[in-house]
Parts: sequence; structure tokens; C-alpha cells
Amino acid sequence: MANRRLAPAAEQPQHFAFSPENAEWARGQIEKYPEGRQASAVIPLLWKAQEQNGGWLPRAAIEAVADQLGMPHIRVLEVATFYTMFALEPVGRFWIQLCGTVPCDCCGAKELKAALQARLGPPGHVSADGNFSWLEVECLGACCNAPMVQINQDYYEDLSPESLNKLMDDLAAGRPVKIGSQVGRVSSEPKDAVNTLTDPTLFDGSRVGAWRKRFEATKDEEAVKQDEAKSTEARAATEAKPARPEAGRPVEQGTADGPAQRAAAGQAPVRESDKADAAERGTSEAKTAAARPGDSPALDSPAERAAAGEPPAKTETPDAETRALAEDAALRTEPPQHPAAAGADDGVPEAENPEARADAAGERPKGLPAAREYRPDDLTKIRGIGPVNQTRLNALGIWHYDQIAAWTPREVAWVGAYLAFPGRIDRENWVRQAADLAGTKG
Repeated sequence: MANRRLAPAAEQPQHFAFSPENAEWARGQIEKYPEGRQASAVIPLLWKAQEQNGGWLPRAAIEAVADQLGMPHIRVLEVATFYTMFALEPVGRFWIQLCGTVPCDCCGAKELKAALQARLGPPGHVSADGNFSWLEVECLGACCNAPMVQINQDYYEDLSPESLNKLMDDLAAGRPVKIGSQVGRVSSEPKDAVNTLTDPTLFDGSRVGAWRKRFEATKDEEAVKQDEAKSTEARAATEAKPARPEAGRPVEQGTADGPAQRAAAGQAPVRESDKADAAERGTSEAKTAAARPGDSPALDSPAERAAAGEPPAKTETPDAETRALAEDAALRTEPPQHPAAAGADDGVPEAENPEARADAAGERPKGLPAAREYRPDDLTKIRGIGPVNQTRLNALGIWHYDQIAAWTPREVAWVGAYLAFPGRIDRENWVRQAADLAGTKG
């Protein structure tokens, strides 16, 4: 294949500039693209520079095009060395590009290559008379008419070594030549007998006329269908069905009347009637226990203490370890997943889904598609995160301590709103806890 190198320095011109006509043409090409996208004109400008320079691109032309488009020289050099349509060394008056890819290779390109080698020598060199140079290139897109060559701007197809040599003789002598297939093939039709699209009705209009008759015959049927559709729309307008039929839908129930809901509504968490019921049950249990023979009365439970007239809860002060365990258990309790019950502020709309609420509060932290090495960190080691919220954080792509340690205030606000307990992450300082755990792990 082609050796994509610039010509030796001895053959390189020192300067290059577009002629006035080509410079005007180049400006028109650049104006086709929006501001900042002028680099898109690099291929047409290189092509015009090659044409002006006698069919090949010197270094000075490549750099001139780069300067005009505001591109680094190396970027334009990459384009010029990639496409074989750009010749990087001087070429003959007739530059022959021989297609050597599979269809042409199977149909005789090897024989054409041998003929060029025998007549002109190695590729990339100009013949002694200055008429010819040749190069093997990738597919030129005329596979149906293989093997083929491109000479300057024209394609010559269905070649053999004999027809290629005759073609070169005619070009060198200045005689007229036939462009395209050299065996009389029209366009890309089959090489031998034409066996497809031979039915004359495809071309004399009778096939189209028959289709038109069938179309007109069905127009009446289409009119009937349209009338039926209009009738259906009219019935739907006057006999509308309910938008939400009861069948198949769950029965809607009110919010549970629990302590959290009553507290959120500004009521006492425990109703007075519930307290009375609890005291009555406690008295009954105490009497039953006293009636059992062999049992000594115990006043350790709230029911017995209430029956005995003592406070339901003991008043002794727990030690520090007991308080710490109780605090940790309370913090690990999963918060309710409703903004109103969780103390969400007015800036978090209740009607929105969790992600919409969170988007209104902050910025979603970046997650991972899976845990690194499929080994997630135990996020429940962060005081305040229980199993449920660990699962919800994993669903967001949060698997590791260092992810939480890197949260910004806006990301903390997003997660707090998403989990429906704004402010808790800051109060419990998840970010610092995560940073400590990440450091211990590392």
C-alpha cells in the first residue's frame, strides 16, 4: 500500500499561496460553516491546493491551509496523510490510482498491478517522460465494474492488462479515450445478459395505469370507513365513559392515623382515649398476675407500675453506654418517606416524585453503575443510615464511603430531599463519618 510520507526537502517549494481566484473560492467554502467550525472546510481547501500545485500537496500548502483555518499544522497533516486522494509527492501528468481491495483483487487487480510495475516501475515515482505515476489505494467504490483505476479525476473500469496499456498509450499520445467501462457496459448493469427488469409493462405505463384503477376502485370503500369513524367519534362525544373506571383499580384509603401523622398535623402524638385504654389494660393484667398462686407481684413493667399507681416509666438515669446505644438505635431508625411527616420544608413540594423534589432542592451526586470490583462498602456503618436507605443509596449509584465524603452542599441537599429528611445528613454529619471510614478502610 501507499507510503504516506512528505516529499524530500529538495522537492518541497519554500512558499505557497492560493491564486486570487482560488483564494476567493476558498473564502466561499469557509463561509458555508458557522463561526468556530471553519475546520470543516479542510478537505476542499487541501483538494484545491493540490490542484493548483500540479496534482500534489507540498508541506507549504498544508501549512498555508492550516493557518487560514486556524488549525494546528499537525491536524491538517493528519488529514493529508490519511486520505490517498492527496498526493504527498510529485506526480506525473497522468496520476493512476489502482484499486487493490477485495472485489478488484478477485477480478484482476493483481494483473493490472504487475503491468504497471513492468511499465512504470515502483509506485510513487514519476516515469522518465513525466507522463505517468501510479499508486495502489483503497476501495474507490466502483466494485461492480472491477477491476478499475482512477486517472486524475476520471474512472476507467472493466480493465485488463492489455486495455490498460492501450489506454496509457492513447493518453501519452494525446488521443481521445473512453471514460468508464472499457467493455461497453452501461453504468453498473450486469456484465453479461440482462436478466432483470425486462418486463416492458414496467416502462410503458400500463403497470402504473393498472395500479391507478385499483386505487380508484377502493376510494368508495375508504369513504365508507371514514363515515364509520365519524359516527364513532360522535357517539364517544355524547356517551362519554368515566375516565377512571372502578374495576381493576385499588381502593383509595386515607393516610394512617399514627403518632407521626398526628404530630405533623399539630395534634398530640397519643390520644387521651388511648392512654385510658392502656391504663385499663394494665390494671387488668396486674389483677390477673396477683390471682395466680405462687407468683410474687412484680412492678417492673409499665402495666404493673400503672396499676400500682406509680409512673409507667422508671425515673432512674441510664448510664452513658445505655444512652449511646439508645441514641444510635434511634438514628438508625429509617425516617418516614413522606415529606410532611419528615419535617420537610415548604420548598419541597409534596406532590412531586422523589427525584423531582430532590431536583428542586439541589444537585444529584454522580453515581457508579456498580460497586468497584463488585465489593460495596457497608454504608450502615455511617450513623443514621439503615438497611432501607442503604438500598436506596445503592439505587442512586452510591456504593462507597469516598462517594459520600465528596458530596457538596448542593448534593447533600439533593439526597436529603430524595430520602425525605432534609437537614438530617448535616445534623449527623454523614460526610465527615464517610471520610473517616474511607480513611480507615484505605
